[in-house]
Formats: sequence, C-alpha cells, structure tokens
Amino acid sequence: MFAFSFRQIYSLGFLACAALLGAAYYFEYYMYLDPCPLCIMQRIAVFALALVFLVGAIHGPSRVLIQQVYTGFGILAAVFGAAIAGRHVWIQSLPPDQVPTCGPSLDYMVDTLPLAEVISVMLRGNGNCAEAVWSFMGLSMPQWTLVWFVGFTLVGVGFCWMLGRQKNT
Repeated sequence: MFAFSFRQIYSLGFLACAALLGAAYYFEYYMYLDPCPLCIMQRIAVFALALVFLVGAIHGPSRVLIQQVYTGFGILAAVFGAAIAGRHVWIQSLPPDQVPTCGPSLDYMVDTLPLAEVISVMLRGNGNCAEAVWSFMGLSMPQWTLVWFVGFTLVGVGFCWMLGRQKNT
C-alpha cells in the first residue's frame, strides 16, 4: 500500500530529527547563540522523537498494531515539542513590559535546585526566551521548530490513520 516501508519512513524521520539537532548545535557552538530553557526543552522533544524513529527503524515491525504504537509515541513526542515551541512563540510575541523576568543560568539551577523545580522553571521559560536572535524567511527559531513539530504530528496522525485503514482491509 505504501511506496516506502515502515523502516524507510522511520529512518527518514530519524534523519530529519538528527538534522534538526545538528542545526541546533551548529547555532550554539559555531554561531554562539546560547539556548534558553525552552530551547533546551525543544531539543529534548526532538531527541525523544528521534529516539522513537530510531528504535522503530531498527525494529521494523511488520504488525500494523506495533507500527501504530510506535507512531503513537512519535505523536506524543511531537505534540509535547509543539506545546513547548508554542509557549516559546507566545513568550516572544509578548509586549516588552509583559515578558517574564530573566532567570539564572541552567548550570546554576541544576547545581542549586531540585530536579523537579529545574524542569518546572524550564517549562515556564523566562526573559531569555523572549529574545528572537535569529530568523529565516521571517520566522524565528521557535516558530520553525513549531512548524516541524506540527508537521511531524500531522504526518504521524495521517500515517496512523492509513495504518488503521490497511489493518481493516
């Protein structure tokens, strides 16, 4: 039914995530753009999605139900990433007087706060997240990651739907 196998589709998904993470590290280490807490959370979501794609590609299940389970986990990771990216885009759209205050560095928080509080602070974002220091075709980095996460989600939902139709025929 598909032009590509499950393993090929998941390999392409993994390569796309690897490229996104590679771009993030390029911006950090070669363009010297320090990631804010929400940027780091988006990287974690991309990594989780990459992990789902990699395990799915290596496993290459033939049963439709197992393929749907992998796709469901991928959709969850993509929705989580879209929620984080959406919050980041929202913070960047706030007027300057409504932007949250800048917080301490991630290294400082990890050294001094319990892990649950570090994660909570990272998910909320701070003033560092409001600064859009890079754009391409009029979209900031969080807007681009939101586009990617929404794309992964839509493709995942469509793929799951097609797998369900295949199972029922």
